[in-house]
Amino acid sequence: MLDIKFLRENPEVVKENIKNKFQERKLPLVDEVIELDKENRAIKQEVEALRADRNKISKQIGAMMAQGKKEEAEELKKQVTANADKVEELSQKEKAVEEKMKEIMMVIPNIIDPSVPIGKDDSENVELERFGDPVVPDFEIPYHAEIMESFDGLDLDSARKVAGNGFYYLMGDIARLHSAVISYARDFMIERGFTYCVPPFMIRSNVVTGVMSFDEMDAMMYKIEGEDLYLIGTSEHSMIGKFIGTTTKEEDLPKTLTSYSPCFRKEKGAHGIEERGVYRIHQFEKQEMIVVCEPEESKDWYEKLWKNTVDLFRSMDIPVRTLECCSGDLADLKVKSVDVEAWSPRQKKYFEVGSCSNLGDAQARRLGIRVKGKDGKYFAHTLNNTVVAPPRMLIAFLENNLQADGSVRIPEVLRPYMGGKEKIEK
Repeated sequence: MLDIKFLRENPEVVKENIKNKFQERKLPLVDEVIELDKENRAIKQEVEALRADRNKISKQIGAMMAQGKKEEAEELKKQVTANADKVEELSQKEKAVEEKMKEIMMVIPNIIDPSVPIGKDDSENVELERFGDPVVPDFEIPYHAEIMESFDGLDLDSARKVAGNGFYYLMGDIARLHSAVISYARDFMIERGFTYCVPPFMIRSNVVTGVMSFDEMDAMMYKIEGEDLYLIGTSEHSMIGKFIGTTTKEEDLPKTLTSYSPCFRKEKGAHGIEERGVYRIHQFEKQEMIVVCEPEESKDWYEKLWKNTVDLFRSMDIPVRTLECCSGDLADLKVKSVDVEAWSPRQKKYFEVGSCSNLGDAQARRLGIRVKGKDGKYFAHTLNNTVVAPPRMLIAFLENNLQADGSVRIPEVLRPYMGGKEKIEK
C-alpha cells in the first residue's frame, strides 16, 4: 500500500506505474483517492475548528457562571451540545471516507523498481544468469511421476480417492528424499546465520490482506469455514505476520528467519501434462526465508537471498538460472522479483523452483511494522525467498541425478540425511 502523501504529491508517477503494469483499469482509482483525500482533510479541518470553538465557548460558560449569568450560560451550553453532535456526525463521515480510501489504496499497485523490465506477462521475463552446465544425457528420461513410481515412491490414485486431484502420497525412499532435502535446506540456512522457525499454518484475514494482493488471495488461499482463519499458501505469510504491530530498534535489525511449513494452494487454472504428477499441487512443503530490514539495506538483502537458493541447488549439482520478472508479472505489492529456475533434462528447458521478492515497505505499511531510529519511526522493508519447495524441487533433483540403469545418485551433501546412501535403487 502506497503512502497517501506520496500519491497526493505524485499522482502522475502512480498512474505511469499502473500503465507499466498493464492495469489501465485502475487509473481512475488514483483520482478517486485524491478526491477522497481532499474530502477527508476538509472534514478534519472542520472537526478541529469545531473543537477549538467548543473549548472557547466552554471557557465563556465558566466565566458567565461565575458572574451569575445562568441563562446566557445555558444558551451557550446548547451550542456546545450542537457542536458535539456535529463533531460526532463528521467523525463518522471521516471514518467512512478513510475506510473507502484504504479499500482503494489496497488495490493500487506498489511502485516498481526502475530496473524492472517492462512487459505484459511472464513470457517477457528476462534471463539474467546461468549457473552450472545444463546436460541432456544420452538415455531417455521418463516423466517425473514415472521415475517416482519406479521406486514405489508415488501413489496418485490413492490420494485422488482420499482428497481428489492435486494431492499425492510419497512413499519409501522418495518420501525420505523429500524429507532429506527439507532438512538439508534448514541446516543450510541456519549455517548462513538465519534463525530457524516453525510458524502457525493458519493466519487471520488481517494478516492475509497485509501480506498479499486481493488477486493473489483469491487465486491461492483456502478459507476455514466459519472462522476468521486461512490456510497459509507459504510460510512467508506467517513469518511476516509475526511482526504485525511491532516497532523494532534500528540496532536490532535485520531480522533474518528461515521457516518450515506445509503450504496449501488452490492453484486455479492448472492444466496440461506438466500439471500432472507433483508439479502443480494443492499441498506441499517448503523451506522459506524472510528478512525484515532497514529500507537502505533491502537491495543488498535481495541479492543475498536469491543467491542462497542458487547456492543450495548448485550444492546438489542441479543447474539453475535466474529470471528477472517483468512489470506485468509482478504481484501488486512487489517492488522487484527474480525467479530461480532449475534445468529439466527431460523437457530440455528450465522451470521455476523458487521466487525471491523485495516488497519495499508495502507489507510493513499494511501490517504496521515499524523501525525506531534516532530521527523517529518509519516503516521497515520486507523480503522473502524460497529456499526449496519439494516435491516440485524433486522433479529437478530426480531428472538431473537419474542414471542410465534407473537408479538415482545422491549428492554428497544429502547423504548424511539419507542414512549414508549414495544412490536410490529400484
